[in-house]
Amino acid sequence: MSYQSAIDFLFPRTTQIKFGLDATRALLVALGDPQDRFAAVHVAGTNGKGSVSALIAAALQEAGFRVGLYTSPHLISFRERIRVDGVPISEAAVAAWTSHLQPAIEASEATFFEATTAMAFAHFAARDVDIAVVEVGLGGRLDSTNVITPLACIVTHIALDHQKYLGDTVEEIAREKAGIAKPGVPFVIGEPDPDLAEVVRRAAEDVLRGRDARAALVPVMVPPGATWSKRLGLVGRHQRRNAAVAGVALDQLPVPFRPSKYAVAAAFARVRVPGRFDQRGKWLFDVAHNPDSMRALTAAIAEVKPPRPIHALVSILGDKAWPEMLVELDHAIDAGWLTIAPSADTRKWDLGWLERWLSDPARPAAVARWRLVPDFQQALFEVQSGAGTVLVTGSFHTVGDVMQELGLEAA
Repeated sequence: MSYQSAIDFLFPRTTQIKFGLDATRALLVALGDPQDRFAAVHVAGTNGKGSVSALIAAALQEAGFRVGLYTSPHLISFRERIRVDGVPISEAAVAAWTSHLQPAIEASEATFFEATTAMAFAHFAARDVDIAVVEVGLGGRLDSTNVITPLACIVTHIALDHQKYLGDTVEEIAREKAGIAKPGVPFVIGEPDPDLAEVVRRAAEDVLRGRDARAALVPVMVPPGATWSKRLGLVGRHQRRNAAVAGVALDQLPVPFRPSKYAVAAAFARVRVPGRFDQRGKWLFDVAHNPDSMRALTAAIAEVKPPRPIHALVSILGDKAWPEMLVELDHAIDAGWLTIAPSADTRKWDLGWLERWLSDPARPAAVARWRLVPDFQQALFEVQSGAGTVLVTGSFHTVGDVMQELGLEAA
């Protein structure tokens, strides 16, 4: 099996959303349970989990450990999802693991994410990682990654997103995220709202007691106002909060895996996460894809003050709260081009609805000038004209498609 044939086999399964751990466990059994051969840190949350995962992995690597990092989604290449010491999995390894897993994937009717999770754990075991940082894909309780017994569990922040799958309230979503809690394992709660943090704590206790009345939660609350005060390679106040959460989580690791304060500071000072307020010349990439992350983006723009005028190329998935996101973005930019990212065509927003919304006199008055240009190439051409900064945002698809079009690496 070639790399391309592996991708062609895996990607049609992305349309499947399935909750439960049975298929993942079946794949892992077929691989000899590789998840039991390395230590792990498990990271959930609506927003911030990708950055927190990257920060923790960087600090562990700085401390001299061989570190696996499993994140999703990717920007350009599938290989970005599975890394060892920062190096993406090779095309040959993707092909080999997919070929090996194909019978079990078909027999269990595994989804794309279930297959990818099993592949990641197999790769980490084969590469002899000391520890892996594993980012939850969706939710937590029934997410494919919830088959590990980690050294620490983390919930970064709770906000409304994926309501179709996780629930319509932050309390319901908190319960799903809290489902990664394990008895006797530090459960780090990074949610800055004290009331919501308490909801997460109680939900985790309920989850554990539902499994075993004797199970004990070890809650570790990150203080509401805690932020990272030292040098940080990531931009924005929200990232200083993420760094504080990562720092607390690292302090909870047992002594063999706990990095020194020097290693943590050195790693945090230079860490970069592609697509998170990612400035490359006049281009600014940010994968903000829900109202909460869009608010974080606009706050970072106000803090950094990139060159004006700011022109934004925006494509948001149709199942997101895009009107709220656009209202938030409107006051931070000078002009916006609304388009459709090619890789998001099957999940695109409704152009007719969008056109009616733009012309609706009842919507909040716009500050920026907005244009609807469905043709991606045309929008990409127009947005650059006269711009001091070109912001690309709205989804991972949008950022990845533009990076690929510009010949940039997602690194």
